[in-house]
Amino acid sequence: MLLPDHLHTIWTLPEDDANCPARWAIIKREVSKRCIHLINLPEEVSASRQRRQEYGIWQRRFWEHQIRDEVDFQRHVDYIHWNPVKHGLVHEVVDWPYSTFHRYLARGVYPPDWGGVVTDSKDDTIFGE
Repeated sequence: MLLPDHLHTIWTLPEDDANCPARWAIIKREVSKRCIHLINLPEEVSASRQRRQEYGIWQRRFWEHQIRDEVDFQRHVDYIHWNPVKHGLVHEVVDWPYSTFHRYLARGVYPPDWGGVVTDSKDDTIFGE
């Protein structure tokens, strides 16, 4: 799920490679190359960011969580799909084009109106962080 200021992913890593920092570096680099024309960059980039060839798009950190079971997986998928509504970017989950929700919708996992219509997206009681 790609949002203007962050993204969410769920991965299945190979058994012999759990190097999340390296994977995130690759993802951030590739998304930056492909989406740089869509982003308003800050006028000044710090010397530290310049040395690392960072341009203010991404935070240096990431949050990692190992999925425990099917219920945990479904809760995280639901949270990811709800996130654009939570952040006030759309009023309905189906309206966010940069989401795997559309793939789930095509497979019949979710109905088109999943999550309902929200007029006040500050209510994160359903899928809160």
